[in-house]
Amino acid sequence: MKSTRRAAVSILRAWSKGHVYAEGLIERHASRNSLSSADRALLNAIVLGVLRNLRLLDHWIAELRKGKLDDETRDILRVGLCQLLILRLPDHAAVFETVELGKSGVRGLINAVLRRAIATRKKLYDFDGVAPEIVHSHPDWLFKRWKKAFGKEDTIALMDFNNSPAPTFARINPLAAGIVDLPAVSEDPEAEELPAGFIKIEGQVPGELLAKGQIYIQDPATRHAVELLDPKPGEKVLDACAAPGGKAFLIAAAQGSAKDLLCTDSNDKRLPRLRENLERLHCGDAGIEVHDWSQPAPSKWHGAFDAILLDVPCSNTGVFRRRVDVRWRLRPADITELTKLQRQILENALPCLKPGGRVVYSTCSIEAEENQDLIAAVLADHPELHLAGSRQALPQRDGTDGAFAACLVLSRGI
Repeated sequence: MKSTRRAAVSILRAWSKGHVYAEGLIERHASRNSLSSADRALLNAIVLGVLRNLRLLDHWIAELRKGKLDDETRDILRVGLCQLLILRLPDHAAVFETVELGKSGVRGLINAVLRRAIATRKKLYDFDGVAPEIVHSHPDWLFKRWKKAFGKEDTIALMDFNNSPAPTFARINPLAAGIVDLPAVSEDPEAEELPAGFIKIEGQVPGELLAKGQIYIQDPATRHAVELLDPKPGEKVLDACAAPGGKAFLIAAAQGSAKDLLCTDSNDKRLPRLRENLERLHCGDAGIEVHDWSQPAPSKWHGAFDAILLDVPCSNTGVFRRRVDVRWRLRPADITELTKLQRQILENALPCLKPGGRVVYSTCSIEAEENQDLIAAVLADHPELHLAGSRQALPQRDGTDGAFAACLVLSRGI
C-alpha cells in the first residue's frame, strides 16, 4: 500500500512539471509498480482526488500549518488530506502510510498536520465564508467566466459536477453480429433517460464485450453531433478529426456499414489506434488517411462529400470530470487561439461539400466563443450556408458531458 501512495506523490511531482497528463502518469506508474487492480484503483482515486480538489486541499493545509512548505512535502500532505477528508479512508492507515513517505526531517510535521486534520475535521468541513472557486477547486478566471455566462448558482452546480467521478456509459454496437449479453445496468432513475442504444455500466467494464466490439465506451453527449449529421446509407461521409474513432463508429452504425466513410486525422501516430478501434467495432471497411485540416484539402476531396463531421480540437471545458487536470493547464488565451484553429479547419472543409451537402461542427466545449459565436461569424461570412440546427449539452443542466454541435447546409457550391 505504501508503494501506491508513494506512486501518487511521484505522479503529482511529475504532473506539476507540466509535461504529461495525469491519466498517462497513473498508467505508467501502475504498470511500473505491478499494482494489483485494488491498488491501481486506490492510486487512481488518490491522484484524481487530489487534482479535483487541489485548491481545497491547499486551503486546508493553510488552515492546519502556517509557514512555507517545500513542494514534495506539500504533495505528501495533499495525498494524506485527500485520503482523510475527501476519500474518507480509515484514519490510521492514511496517517501511518503517508507519514512514511516523508524524509526523516519532515515526518513529524506531516504527522502533526494529519492528526490535526482528524481532530478538527468538523471545522474543516465548514465552508462558510470560503469562496466557491476554492471549495470546488477551479481557477479564478474560469469561475468568473462561467459566472458571467451561466450565473453563480449554475456555475457552482457545474463545478460540483466536474468534481464528481464520471460514470461509465457504453453504446451497444448494432454492427456486431450476435446478441449482446448486457452487463449489469444501473437501476438509477437517470438510466431510464438514456438515449436509445446507450447503457450505464456498474462495476467492472466487461472486457469480452469490448474485445468483440459489441459495445464501445462512450458518453451519451457524443451522439448529438452524429444525430445532427444524420448520415444516410449510400452517402459519402467524411469524419475529418476522427481519432480515436468513437463518432466514426456512430456514423457507420447509422449508415449500416463504413464502406462510404472516410476517416482522417492530423497525426499519423493516432491512425493505428483509429484503425484498430474501427476494425474491432466492425467498421474496418472505412477509408483512413492522414490530413491536417488547418491546411487546405487536396483537390481530390473537393465537392466529394454529402456530409462532413468536424469534431474539432477544443478547450475540453465540457469534459472536466473526465479530463481532470485540464482545468489547471487551460488559459484564457488558449480559447482565443483555439477559435482561430477551429475556424481554419471549418473553412478548409467547406470546399469538400457537394452542393446541398452539410457539415456538422462539434466540440466538447461549453464556451460560446468556441461554439455559438464562431458559428454566427461563419454564417455572417458565408451567405451560401444556413444553420439547419444546433445543440448545446451543459453538464449542470443535462447531467452529461458538455458538448456543442451545429449543422450547416450548403445551398450552392463554393
